[in-house]
Amino acid sequence: MNQRNEKVANNIKELTAQFLGRANNRTSLITVTSAACSPDMKCATVYITVLPSSKENAALSFVKRQRGDIREFLKKNMPIKVIPFIDMAIDQGEKNRQKIDELLRNG
Repeated sequence: MNQRNEKVANNIKELTAQFLGRANNRTSLITVTSAACSPDMKCATVYITVLPSSKENAALSFVKRQRGDIREFLKKNMPIKVIPFIDMAIDQGEKNRQKIDELLRNG
């Protein structure tokens, strides 16, 4: 990933976290863990974790419904011409890391 691409992805991550912090209905904790942009900067995927994990599907549906509003928020707050199409996904890497931590603790 080049530096500009990384900068835009990081900006998207920060702003999406801000937006979700305001829009979240507080039935679960949604944390934005990372974001990645495609090389052509037309698409970006924002990765989230959800606590409790039983609310994961509901939270993912919620953030996917918010994508249009998130994109508008990004348009207002990002100094780039073309805002990438935003997709949302559960951060499986973070989930796996937590599971490994738990297994190591319970050894």
